[in-house]
Amino acid sequence: MATAEVPTGGGDSGELAGFGYKQELDRSLGNFSSFAAGFSYISILTGVIQLFAFGFLFAGPAVWWTWFIVLAGQMMVALCFAEMAGQYPLAGSVYNWSKRVAGDFAAWMTGWIYVVGSIVTVAAVAVAWQVVLPQVSPKFQILGSSADAGTYVTSGGAQNALLLGAILVVFGTIVNMAGVKIMARINNFGVMAELIGGTLLVILLIFHIARGPGIVLHSLGTGSGHSWGYFGAFIIGGIMSAYVMYGFDTAGTLAEETNDPRRAAPPAIIRALITASVIGGLLILIALMDVKNIKDPNIGLLGLPYIIKQALGNTLGNVFLVDSALAISVCTLAVMAACIRLLFAMARDGRLPFGTHIARVSGRRRVPVVPALVVGFLALVVLAINISNQSAFLALTSVAIVMFYIAYLGVTGGMLVKRLRGQWPRPDHGPYFSLGRWGMLVNVVAVVYGAVVAVNIAWPRSGVYDALAGTKDASGHVIAGHWYFQYIAILFIGAVFLIGSLYYFLVYNRKPISVLREHAAEVPVLPGESVAVGEAAP
Repeated sequence: MATAEVPTGGGDSGELAGFGYKQELDRSLGNFSSFAAGFSYISILTGVIQLFAFGFLFAGPAVWWTWFIVLAGQMMVALCFAEMAGQYPLAGSVYNWSKRVAGDFAAWMTGWIYVVGSIVTVAAVAVAWQVVLPQVSPKFQILGSSADAGTYVTSGGAQNALLLGAILVVFGTIVNMAGVKIMARINNFGVMAELIGGTLLVILLIFHIARGPGIVLHSLGTGSGHSWGYFGAFIIGGIMSAYVMYGFDTAGTLAEETNDPRRAAPPAIIRALITASVIGGLLILIALMDVKNIKDPNIGLLGLPYIIKQALGNTLGNVFLVDSALAISVCTLAVMAACIRLLFAMARDGRLPFGTHIARVSGRRRVPVVPALVVGFLALVVLAINISNQSAFLALTSVAIVMFYIAYLGVTGGMLVKRLRGQWPRPDHGPYFSLGRWGMLVNVVAVVYGAVVAVNIAWPRSGVYDALAGTKDASGHVIAGHWYFQYIAILFIGAVFLIGSLYYFLVYNRKPISVLREHAAEVPVLPGESVAVGEAAP
């Protein structure tokens, strides 16, 4: 059945009415805020700081090359998303985009998987405070001992990570409930600090170079023991880059709060990815060139904070670690904001239980309050898992990244099918961002890349998903490995897919998408059509 998407007057709000929705969220964001939302989600000073040690440990200095492989693949995805953002400037981005190109079930699964992944990611980002702040000052190591500073995989470190992470999650929940204007101001400040800090960090590290760029050609023997040689180590180390470079779709998620989103969101998505990639790639390269002893075991243990403080000294190094802590804060805000909008978008379509309550927008702040509380509470629950079982927490946070790549395929895969059928671009595409004759090639690469990376990350590896096996806990006991951690990606994602499928077919299979009446705009019905208000086409 066709969608009642008809041109209406009234600018951005009128265009939104053409999709069947009335303007409820606070449309007040400009171009920079749109860019900042995508950039802060990627957050170089969060991801690289947190994951550099992982990539180096598994693949050595040559892991740097994975950065550009992932950038190339994700750029194809970002270009597809930019085209979608110009056509469908709607809250909830990937859910609403998938709904238009892949159908109801695909949209439901895309949204469901994205929400679960986002909630786990909020917890994963929040514990990064434990990686950074105790290395700035031991006063931040409130629980546990100084030996737990900078890690959340020990008992004391896990307890302190829960405390610091909970503070950050509560802060993020309050800010997101306060309204998009306040959230954007804080986020914009954090992004400016990250842009300036990241650039200055690269420049200052240049003055401490100890070797040439040829270091990125060395593997340090990390391929030994792999059946595929160094390539086996390389694709594991590459997970570092794949972990960092996602979330740029957030610029599209805030479309209903952005002025002129059809023109603002597409370039914001692309700029966020490019800017983050340039700073991150240079930071990794210069850091590797700064290391005094490339075989220092602390590099694989403490990662980039260790290299920064070794090169710049404690005082200046701590300044940049504080900047990293600020980046972690706004990254948490961005992840929560994206998940809140997606819950709102699904709920107003009648696609979540208690949808009327979840989609309710506060009158004064014009923000969905219930989704903010839900995301904050569930993130705290995930954080609590790390107290009793650090291995389970590490496994879950690793699996969450796979879920984003699967959700992205819910959009790029649907687009590709439409292209092959000659149904995309649409005849009324308009003067908005278009891939033109390159669309088919870009789309094919985006789908193939996304599928390959999802399989690579999900592949059962004990070194990734049961990383603590064989190490000793605080009592000196050896931590036992468990087969189910090694296969956690398959088991967990399979369970999420099964639960989501059962719920959909039991509740929504014979119930077409229809916007809840209190959220629906009065849209003229096209001649000869009988359309539920706000109904979305497959």
